[in-house]
Amino acid sequence: MQWTGLNDLREKYLSFFESKNHTRMASASLVPQGDKSLLLINSGMAPLKKYFLGQAVPPNKRVTTCQKCIRTPDIESVGKTARHGTYFEMLGNFSFGDYFKTEAIEWAWEFLTKTLEIPADRLWITIFESDDEAEQIWENHIGIPHERIIRLGKKDNFWEHGSGPCGPCSEIHFDRGEAYGPFENFEQASDCDRVIEIWNLVFSQFDSDGNGNYTEMKNKNIDTGMGLERLACAMQGVDNIFEVDTVQNIMKHISQFAGVSYKTDAKSDVSLRVITDHIRSTTFMVGDGIMPSNEGRGYVLRRLLRRAARHGRLLGITKPFLCEVCDTVINENASAYPELAEKRDYIKKIISVEEEAFAKTVDKGTEMLNGFMDDLAKNGKTVLSGDDAFKLSDTYGFPIDLTIEICEEKGITVDVDRFKELAQEQRAKAKADHLAKAGSSWADNSIKVEAPATVFTGYTDFSADAEILAIYKDGAEIENAVEGENVVIVLDKTPFYAESGGQVGDTGTIRIGENIAAVADTIKSEGHFLHIAEIVQGCLTKGSKVQAEIDKERRLSIMRNHTTAHLLQYALREVLGDHVHQAGQLVNDKACRFDFNHFSAMTDEEIARVEQIVNAEIMASLPVTMEEMAIDEARKLGAMALFGEKYGDTVRVVTADKSVEFCGGTHVSNTSQIGLFKIVSESSVASGVRRIEAATGMGVLAILNGYKEAIEKSAKAIKLANVNELPEKCAAMFADSKEKDRQIESLSQQIANVKMAGLFDGAEEIRGVKVVSAMMTGTSPDALRKLGDSVKDKEGDIIALFAGIDGDKGTFYCVCTPGAVKRGANAGKIVQRVSAITGGKGGGRPDSAMAGVGKTYMVDEALMGFRSIADEFIG
Repeated sequence: MQWTGLNDLREKYLSFFESKNHTRMASASLVPQGDKSLLLINSGMAPLKKYFLGQAVPPNKRVTTCQKCIRTPDIESVGKTARHGTYFEMLGNFSFGDYFKTEAIEWAWEFLTKTLEIPADRLWITIFESDDEAEQIWENHIGIPHERIIRLGKKDNFWEHGSGPCGPCSEIHFDRGEAYGPFENFEQASDCDRVIEIWNLVFSQFDSDGNGNYTEMKNKNIDTGMGLERLACAMQGVDNIFEVDTVQNIMKHISQFAGVSYKTDAKSDVSLRVITDHIRSTTFMVGDGIMPSNEGRGYVLRRLLRRAARHGRLLGITKPFLCEVCDTVINENASAYPELAEKRDYIKKIISVEEEAFAKTVDKGTEMLNGFMDDLAKNGKTVLSGDDAFKLSDTYGFPIDLTIEICEEKGITVDVDRFKELAQEQRAKAKADHLAKAGSSWADNSIKVEAPATVFTGYTDFSADAEILAIYKDGAEIENAVEGENVVIVLDKTPFYAESGGQVGDTGTIRIGENIAAVADTIKSEGHFLHIAEIVQGCLTKGSKVQAEIDKERRLSIMRNHTTAHLLQYALREVLGDHVHQAGQLVNDKACRFDFNHFSAMTDEEIARVEQIVNAEIMASLPVTMEEMAIDEARKLGAMALFGEKYGDTVRVVTADKSVEFCGGTHVSNTSQIGLFKIVSESSVASGVRRIEAATGMGVLAILNGYKEAIEKSAKAIKLANVNELPEKCAAMFADSKEKDRQIESLSQQIANVKMAGLFDGAEEIRGVKVVSAMMTGTSPDALRKLGDSVKDKEGDIIALFAGIDGDKGTFYCVCTPGAVKRGANAGKIVQRVSAITGGKGGGRPDSAMAGVGKTYMVDEALMGFRSIADEFIG
């Protein structure tokens, strides 16, 4: 038994089962494809469920994989022990109705004892209590002594999950030796972790109805799972996954940043384990296209990143570092997952942006949380209110899980129920707002059509002769639709493109003679194209032969914009870098809207370069080809796919010069048909996501005409005959306006100074402190600040409050001289109290502070209350 590195173990395993006629399949994405029951892939079997359930045909009846997995139920325990982790890899060999127990057991034993040369006397076997067949194979065929085969009950050795395929298991256990405790019996040795389970062989031979009734299956399956990291622990003679070679290299990188070593301090060990585990998970999650967010798997990613960042601070790391550590994660895994290296810049950028965003809020959030906990301690309480926890989350982006974890360290619990109640209220309000803005649609794709799938002819044709297979009104099928009725029409074939991939659905007509339906939209439901239509003349009947014709000019505009979106992504990657990936798009007849991953606003120069590249591609009159091919062939061409998108074995690839993408949309046949391209705007739509809105063809002409009209109107407004002189004229007018503003401000300051001089004549005193206030109209916050600063230079103890009203906005500015501050005056608290009378907010330092005015008509009332408020602060 020789020390073997984790990467070598993975390759040995997969190669071994390839030699047994298994097809090696690449690890599936961590994002489940077509399985809404999972948030993230959490087992080796999960991506293969469709084969076990007969929903798809596997590439071979024998398959082997090394599947990346994430499990987060015990996230709070990660770090506190060396046993827990969120990321792991699962080795597996699978049979879909081919071999069964004998081969599964034989090959498992051969791999462990022959390939890895693990001594047979260090392995123990467990079987299901009534599985005599498995015992016979282990004892008589493999030669395992009877006393080393342990029968266990359903809890330990029977795999079952609700109804469906299930069966007994046989587990192989490894004895780690005397260093881990005595061996009195198998149960005792397992409890003290001297003996650990390394491989689980599941024999799926029954079909369960979920009520305790089991039927023997005709086609039996094999599903095995062996944790790669756990196997590496055994082969490398280390205690836990954090000491395995590749994982330890990641931890060493973290230790360099922190200036600490593992196993020298229990507290720092916890943080080292947390960061090591979480940066492994997050690197792979981002590599599979998951973006930090506040929902679903995006929230899991954000939670892991922020938990790791916080533990970095506990180790004394004050600058962003996770994006650097992920380099080591990528390097350690690049041999098995080369896509990580390909996406290195993108992964690092996503992690960097999230880490920096958290750094901006974590200090304020931690300070606020510490204040809450201090107040609880003073009052002898141990429960943080849900309202306070929600305020931390809503205001500072402080995850509730982090709040709970920090509170636990201080022996404080959190009212999570109240927090959830407030969070639900916020979600409900946001949803209501969204619905109010979005309106509603009477038609959706929930109609269940009992008919063959629709044949789409719209890649090549703008019209088609078709048959009406079904007509629906208000969700119910009808035989006839008459003039004025809104219906959904299903045809056997159609040229209408159904909304998909960001491209809007086609519009047009469905007619037979003088009987016409105007199609307002087209959507898709389980292979059927649903034509959302109104009968505008006559009537249509199920079974009728009709002519379906799309709005050709509209479609051509959509095609121009869709091809442009491809060229735009290519240009953005050329200008900004390979981290750019499509994050969403909308292409219709009016414009091309493209969302992409990037982390800062584009400069004018970058926008100009992108426009130049796209227009150069258009002017070059390049052919645009659309071709169906095997997905592996498409990937060899370097075709870009959408993150997280599910693709079949055959894909459609659209190529325009160097732009090669998976795409099912409609496109022009030559780039010259686009005409011209112009970026209208570039903006932010979410953290790390930018949006470009652009126009093509006649749309660009419309924009240019709009610019021309605006310029002419502007010139006319300032009585300028020659529009070419507009820039210089505007600059001169702006300079003149600024000079007048300066003069006005100077005069206002002089007037204010005159008022100031009179303020202190006979100023009211409270226990030796002069208290003065004044209202200044047409005064900006900067002018108020200058007034206040002049007060601070005066001798004596003074508290002064100035209210400035400028249009419909108002500002309070309070100053206290050093002598007044020594007497207890606090400008920050005073201005906060005064502004609150008007419904405003603000605060600041003891010597000077500013606040906004809420209701300007209440300023006089606030000034009247100022004296009594100041009185409270004068000692």
